[in-house]
Amino acid sequence: QVQLVESGGGLVQPGGSLRLGCTASGTIFKFATMSWYRQTPGNERELVASISAAGGVTYGGSVKGRFTISGDNAKNAAYLQMNSLEPTDTGVYTCFATIFSSYFDYTQQRRDHYWGRGTPVTVSS
Repeated sequence: QVQLVESGGGLVQPGGSLRLGCTASGTIFKFATMSWYRQTPGNERELVASISAAGGVTYGGSVKGRFTISGDNAKNAAYLQMNSLEPTDTGVYTCFATIFSSYFDYTQQRRDHYWGRGTPVTVSS
């Protein structure tokens, strides 16, 4: 079993920055991807950013140029640097990971999926 723990959420003024962290613990052979999703008030959950073990990144359209995702395979961690925050970025940010739990799973490309509990981000003056 794997646990994802997010950190770094909080209250920030418009134009400010926050850095979110997601650390995984448990039975992990290798990460496939780590991603950040968010749910803003009145909207469905959406992809914010995703990074693969090889370093490939994908961003949601509304955050391109403002947010940067990075990963640290040695620490089983991913980070989301959020700059130029806007009130519309307010929401709950949740980490999602796809993991190979064993070498056998890796050879079979069988991934397990895990969600964190989420961390709130509020952008307000």
